[in-house]
Amino acid sequence: MNNQTAQNEIVLASGSPRRAELLAQLGWVPKILSVDIDESVVVGEAAKAYCLRMAKEKSYHARNSIQMSLPVLTADTIVVLGDEILGKPKDRADAVSTLHKLSGGEHQVYTAVCVFHAGKSKTILSASTVKMAPISEAQIAAYVATGEPMDKAGAYGIQGYAAMWIENINGSYSSIMGLPLFETTALLDELGIMSPLIQLNQS
Repeated sequence: MNNQTAQNEIVLASGSPRRAELLAQLGWVPKILSVDIDESVVVGEAAKAYCLRMAKEKSYHARNSIQMSLPVLTADTIVVLGDEILGKPKDRADAVSTLHKLSGGEHQVYTAVCVFHAGKSKTILSASTVKMAPISEAQIAAYVATGEPMDKAGAYGIQGYAAMWIENINGSYSSIMGLPLFETTALLDELGIMSPLIQLNQS
């Protein structure tokens, strides 16, 4: 298959290096597109509804800013404690506060994925529950000092130092990282987009 690489390409409308790495893990070649939207929560908006809306709005802006026949993938990940959506920390003090809230308890992680291709759009939501061990003041301070929490929802990255405090996960590890691979593959299949693995086997 001479154009195998081109067929493996997908537009990833996200600046997250973790999402790009996860797509690459499945053989995709992501073409990164930055999308800037208003991520404010509407008053009274439920966490799941907000997460889905963000993925859809990112998709709308992405596909209207490019002229390309490739599939367009967008995603949004949020950490939820009770009814509170914990986004990316505004600063180090906010990161410390967020980690104190999560320490020693359970929280939810939602990731919504939207794929647009050939005029059709499909969206799915992945939900996971994470149990985090108690984290000491010294541990929180040391972790925040690494800078790792600053670009992550909930102020932690499960694939980094924070893994030492994750007691249990009920759900999808890749979803907590930022892109649920099982659900994403299902969306691509529904839209008739052949996986790189199948393409490789047919080449």
